[in-house]
Amino acid sequence: MQLSLAKQSKQTAEEAAQATSPLAIRGLTVSYGEKPAVFSVDMTVMPGQMTAIIGPNGAGKSTMLKAALGIVAPVSGRVQVFGRPLDHQRGRVAYVPQRASVDWDFPTRVIDVVMMGLYRDLGLLGRIRASHRRIARDCLDRVGMGEFAGRQIGQLSGGQQQRVFLARALAQGADLYLLDEPFAGVDAATEKAIIGVLKMLRAEGKTVVVVHHDLATVRDYFDNVFLINTRKVAEGPVETAFTAETLQAAYGGRLATAQIDQIATSA
Repeated sequence: MQLSLAKQSKQTAEEAAQATSPLAIRGLTVSYGEKPAVFSVDMTVMPGQMTAIIGPNGAGKSTMLKAALGIVAPVSGRVQVFGRPLDHQRGRVAYVPQRASVDWDFPTRVIDVVMMGLYRDLGLLGRIRASHRRIARDCLDRVGMGEFAGRQIGQLSGGQQQRVFLARALAQGADLYLLDEPFAGVDAATEKAIIGVLKMLRAEGKTVVVVHHDLATVRDYFDNVFLINTRKVAEGPVETAFTAETLQAAYGGRLATAQIDQIATSA
């Protein structure tokens, strides 16, 4: 009887967490061919915090994020955003894809890219008003790109392009921000600018989830981690889930034991 009550209590707590979570994933499986890229993964994102999704190359980090957004079709699983199906909450979600996945030769100006984030407000006719331009310029200023508003997007450096896509996400005024390796291949100044904006979003009560590859910065940048290697390895606050044991479980022989210990214990 006591075990049954304890089980019911745990289920109730899990259901409550899912209902309030900005992003709750249950039983997500994604397969490319016969081999699953993500297998039966559960994830519960804490509101108003920054969470890193980490794991070795090919572990399913980006695939999981894309499946949660409906970009990739899962084999099975359920995704809820703020307690409801994604289709009912898309206006509350902003997504910054990997820079390598974008066609940067498309002839458009920086300011126009940012205004794409205002598509819900612009409507089908796309009537751009002065207020839209002000919002777009404000978002560019927040990422330090205001002076580049009239430039062609293809003329910018990789780091500058990444900042512009972050500005587009800011223009959406979302509550949940999902970013796929935003620090990959960018310069130190861009990384500093991006993490500054993300921490500012957290201070405003927004939720940020980042596919991240630099283990050395996890403790400085994030509140929570989600470790994955096809299956979930660990999830929780950095202090308890980002340990030598969980890193060893996720990365195995891909990281030296001394390197894992140094990363996991560094302040």
